[in-house]
Amino acid sequence: MTFSETAYAKINLALHVRRRREDGYHELETLFAFVDRGDVLSAASAEQDILTVAGEFAAQLTDPFDNIISKAMSALPRSGGLAIAMEKNLPVAAGLGGGSADAGAVFRIIREMHGVPDDWRERAAKLGADVPACVESITCIGRGTGTELEATESDLAGTPVLLVNPRVPLATGPVFKAWDGIDRGPMPDGPASFIAAQGRNDLEAPAIQLCPPIAEVLEALRGTGAFLSRMSGSGATCFALYHSENDLNEAAREIASTYPDWWQMSGKLR
Repeated sequence: MTFSETAYAKINLALHVRRRREDGYHELETLFAFVDRGDVLSAASAEQDILTVAGEFAAQLTDPFDNIISKAMSALPRSGGLAIAMEKNLPVAAGLGGGSADAGAVFRIIREMHGVPDDWRERAAKLGADVPACVESITCIGRGTGTELEATESDLAGTPVLLVNPRVPLATGPVFKAWDGIDRGPMPDGPASFIAAQGRNDLEAPAIQLCPPIAEVLEALRGTGAFLSRMSGSGATCFALYHSENDLNEAAREIASTYPDWWQMSGKLR
């Protein structure tokens, strides 16, 4: 029997960096949301663990046997091996939580096939700050390093969204290091639409310093009639939200025509 899961692309509708902690990490407040498209994983029982990767961005995974997917496969107890084939559709180091989303999909596959222990959230957090949110892949608030999750009113589900990346990988560490350290205030309370509208991404400015094409992507998206455009995570992917699929489709065509080298993906918020 084969099990299939989509590793839903993660976006940060808002990302407030409050302070640098003594442990070297940063105290965050973020609104996680997920697009209904992403990498695709298929899994079946096997004598031993096997991972094969194909797709547009497969080559960016330089060592597929020492990445977060393999670590996720080893993070949960189970009987027997697991053969996973992944279609890598999301760019790497792109602010979409691609690796974390893949790990979240692995957790869902193992949950379906074998069940998971009560401490699965702690096991997920050890793999990466975004992984606990990516396991369920629903709109939620993250605090601390992003692992302390809270439910929120998800009134943006079904919203058309366009993801655009200038095909420039951007590592998370240098972006956080370039943050100016200024606390610009807490993330507002309310439903997802209000938090997104009133929130911000504090990593946008330092990311643009390191990767100037991000500013060009944002300018292009803001000229398409989107009601919200923002960078996701630590970049370099940016997103735009639209009131209708027609608006989204028109924007996607415009971006593809004007910037044919940029990567893009269209979908809806879950």
